[in-house]
Amino acid sequence: MDFKDALRSIIKPHNEDPLERLTTPFGEALSKDKVLTEYPRPQFERPSYINLNGLWDYAIQPKKGFPDRYDGQILVPFSPEAILSGVERQLRPGEYLWYRRLLPVDEMDLFNDSRLILHFGAIDYEADIFLNGNKVTSHRGGYLPIDCDITDFLEKGENELTVRVSDPSDTGFQSRGKQILKRGGIFYTAQSGIWQTVWMEWIPATHIEHITIDPDFDRQEVFIEVDTTLCDALPMLRICVMTPDAKQVLFRQSLTPKSNLADVHRHHAQSQSYDFTISIPDELFFPWTPEAPALYPVTVTLGRDEVKTYFALRTYTIELSEDKPVFCLNHKPCFLMGVLDQGYWSDGLMTAPSDEALLYDITTMKKLGFNMMRKHLKIESARWYYHCDRLGMIVCQDMINGGGQYRMPFINYLPTVCPSLARHISDQAYHLFAREDEDARDEWEEELADMIDYLKFFPSIAIWCPFNEGWGQFDSVRIAESIRAQDPTRLIDAASGWFDQGAGDFISVHNYFRRLKVAAGEWKKHKKSRAFFLSEYGGFGCPIDGHRRGGRRTQQRGTDLRLQAL
Repeated sequence: MDFKDALRSIIKPHNEDPLERLTTPFGEALSKDKVLTEYPRPQFERPSYINLNGLWDYAIQPKKGFPDRYDGQILVPFSPEAILSGVERQLRPGEYLWYRRLLPVDEMDLFNDSRLILHFGAIDYEADIFLNGNKVTSHRGGYLPIDCDITDFLEKGENELTVRVSDPSDTGFQSRGKQILKRGGIFYTAQSGIWQTVWMEWIPATHIEHITIDPDFDRQEVFIEVDTTLCDALPMLRICVMTPDAKQVLFRQSLTPKSNLADVHRHHAQSQSYDFTISIPDELFFPWTPEAPALYPVTVTLGRDEVKTYFALRTYTIELSEDKPVFCLNHKPCFLMGVLDQGYWSDGLMTAPSDEALLYDITTMKKLGFNMMRKHLKIESARWYYHCDRLGMIVCQDMINGGGQYRMPFINYLPTVCPSLARHISDQAYHLFAREDEDARDEWEEELADMIDYLKFFPSIAIWCPFNEGWGQFDSVRIAESIRAQDPTRLIDAASGWFDQGAGDFISVHNYFRRLKVAAGEWKKHKKSRAFFLSEYGGFGCPIDGHRRGGRRTQQRGTDLRLQAL
């Protein structure tokens, strides 16, 4: 073991150190009038939407009530802590961040039996949303979308939208990833407030509610369920599935609603589901791979409503190859060459400055020969996963860590020095893992289930990873079983790094300072059912003038990094 490098990597807060104002080419090219204007929900796309990104009024104050005045303007959806927000102010525990803007509402839509749905990509952490002074909804959790119907709160003329946000950051028990108020080492600047796209859409009263697509690779079948809301009419539902090149119709069908108009009028609204099973012939069966990421376009229409979506044909398994368990894509061994993608930007923090910035990361990694990105302790915007789907990048998706204050000597330093000892420590000893609070554990499990429900659409996601290095880890055997029950189509890295309880599909190892030894004994113990996964290693840093020094091992030149890689 390299003790010299290990000691150098001990986490030290440097929150008082001055930071360089480091921008990106994408942030420098950003126009305040055109902020992340791409359609924000590509997995369920309607023809039009209203983007609300841009300059909003903001105020930060200690009181919970509406502000008497606003401090200035903030560029949404960048957090106030980010350079691109124009604020550059840390929201502290006990403070309230307020947002305000007027909504562009076309009154003609109000007389057209349409509903106005307001969407927030993510708000960190606790949010109350008001329209014209009336509370529309409240939400806890910093990483998942918030959707609310604001039609009944609209008034003629101007409509004022206000949002109140509070965020305890690492002083609380909530899911927070690597955000910390006293930044340092492997933990980063805490952020708060709106940090993903805000947008609205008008939908007909009779509309498509949800589309579930379950491909069965082995049977060459696809099951599609369309959930609808019927309010004022009984229009025909039409579905069309194309081949990946969009040149040939794979499946087309029209169905009449089973309900009758009298029942719909009596109940004002009625839910109805439509089921389709599609068999795919050999000549039109195109498996999804990183080399050929085939996506089948799907269009569903119901009266005035139209939604576009897609699916892919692939399966992820652990199978024996040369008598060893390995990761397989479409029943073929696939060696994962991945990078740890933490999704932080020097000028936008967790918010990418542009869609082009998201694309740059993915395409650059592919050009460098990587076929997998581990999205580390963060949930990205839907467009990031969409780009991975269409560009052919396999994803290992982490859940966000939470819990109390971590005991780093136990959580990080002990497993680094004695990794074999960590495997014998039970994660049901909640006090060791900062998981004493039962309500916080329950909230985390609900968020885990919500994350899987939200992201399981995206075919590029191959692995769910609920815990990383013991941070807030608890009951990982039971958690892995619940993930498997919710989504049996993907693999599970139940405890990435250490504190392995024998659950999931991988023997997952983090190795920064030792010579690598593949745990052949562990394979035998688990009857060759778990593959070896080196889920973190490297961590090399190269100091560049004007940038912050970092990394677990620091090289002085770029050539040194290349030599280390060899």
